[in-house]
Amino acid sequence: MLKLANPDLTQHPPRSPRVQLGGYVHLPRLLDKARATNAGKAGEFHYNCPLDQHFFSFTGINSEAMLEEAKKGGSDSEMLAFVRTHTTRLPSEIAAWSLWMRTHAPGRSEGHQWFSEVIKTAAEGRDDIFGYFDLLDLDDYVTFGGKG
Repeated sequence: MLKLANPDLTQHPPRSPRVQLGGYVHLPRLLDKARATNAGKAGEFHYNCPLDQHFFSFTGINSEAMLEEAKKGGSDSEMLAFVRTHTTRLPSEIAAWSLWMRTHAPGRSEGHQWFSEVIKTAAEGRDDIFGYFDLLDLDDYVTFGGKG
């Protein structure tokens, strides 16, 4: 059974970036990584990675403040309350940002080249991996025992 309050990311991946909390995609994954980082069980996952930084930039929340709040052991609902008290984003802005995040993909040719190489390594022949969320889900699956 997964323990969301104290995830061990050496044993299982964080939640998919597609999972939402308060309308924010990626927030549950970010919280899993924050909690695991605080517990010393983040494994190869990185808190405050570039996708996390998109969340922090959008909300205006400081990554270290979020990490400190996660140390208190609050539930997802309590962490969402923290987010809501530290941002002024409207529900329509959150919905638009979440849609953009779901479809976010490399923009420059170097990014596309890297993206293509990762897909070839993890799941050669796949033609349905378009954005970063697709790539993260694939990587989590392959890393923890599946075949792409």
